[in-house]
Amino acid sequence: MSMSEPDTHETRTARVLLADDHDILRQGLKMLLDLQDGIEIVGEARTGREAVEQARALQPDVVVMDISMPDMDGLEACRRIRQELPAIQVLMLTMHESEEYFLHALRLGAAGYLVKKAAPTELSMAILSVASGGAFLYPGLAKVLIRDFVANTAPPSALPALREPVRDTISELRNLTPRELEVLKLVAEGHTNQEIADELVISIKTVQAHRANVMEKLGLHNITHLVRFALRAGLLTDEP
Repeated sequence: MSMSEPDTHETRTARVLLADDHDILRQGLKMLLDLQDGIEIVGEARTGREAVEQARALQPDVVVMDISMPDMDGLEACRRIRQELPAIQVLMLTMHESEEYFLHALRLGAAGYLVKKAAPTELSMAILSVASGGAFLYPGLAKVLIRDFVANTAPPSALPALREPVRDTISELRNLTPRELEVLKLVAEGHTNQEIADELVISIKTVQAHRANVMEKLGLHNITHLVRFALRAGLLTDEP
């Protein structure tokens, strides 16, 4: 019988700002997330401009951001928050499943991308993941990111967000434990924390701890750099 690894990091409450122009949906999300351990809703916004203003005032850990909002859309709000307040993570929660929206959001600094048809448990896991310095992709979207890098289809305006210095990936991989290496590969493939926990027979808290350690050891700041690193290291392929 396999034994779960001990949790190495204590979790803290993630302070969350909800930004969505649909009042009923936003209130529903607030009621749902208020029931989750480790999550505190500290504010709400109905427009992208309000989201930026509230982010400045409240300094949340995570902004859960819709894309389609009046006054200023969620993508521009994400760009401004990440540029002005880099300690705040942005999780896009949207009905848009198109590759264009997804890739653009990541290039603007979003730490996660989730569609509104996702299960409630996925939303809470996504929030906790990005709050702890990790990243979260709706399952299946990692392959889109991999294809984009391999095909080199990123427009020139997006390249600054994707550039990294030349790296000695083999040397850097030696700094990871075998378990951290497994987690790196699974995260880059787009698996959720729950899926990784199930496959490796460890707790979700332990998965979050490993993800945070990987990002810190490799100096990675977002999911685009993580996937690019995994590709350069030969951990992934672009096959569907």
